[in-house]
Amino acid sequence: MSRAFNILGLPSRKINLLPAEPALRVKALETILIEKGLLDQEAVDAIIDEYEQRIGPHLGAKIVARAWNDPAFKSMLLADSEAVLREEGHAGRQGEHVVVVENTNKVHNLVVCTLCSCYPWPLLGSATSMVQIRCVSESSCL
Repeated sequence: MSRAFNILGLPSRKINLLPAEPALRVKALETILIEKGLLDQEAVDAIIDEYEQRIGPHLGAKIVARAWNDPAFKSMLLADSEAVLREEGHAGRQGEHVVVVENTNKVHNLVVCTLCSCYPWPLLGSATSMVQIRCVSESSCL
């Protein structure tokens, strides 16, 4: 009788022994991949550091906060956002074509994103959670 094995080299039935909680499941899979030599711990640490420190909504928030507090920076950002973001180190990887607009008392901008490959996730973070927030989607319905 032949046994089926999954991609990790474990008998297929054993994959169900992984914990149900996502964080524990990820840690269990990471441990197995590292033990089998399919994943390097330093690479995992580098990727985690990248997403915690150099990618995410905190970067966009810093740009907005600076624009609120620095009129010269705000003017430059509105005039040529791509150049300013490139200078700040936020160009490339879906951040190369960002247009910054300003809300006023008469004009309030609403960006409707299809979450295609041009979404600037390194600067704004994951949009999927924002799209799922009921109050955001309801308040933007016409």
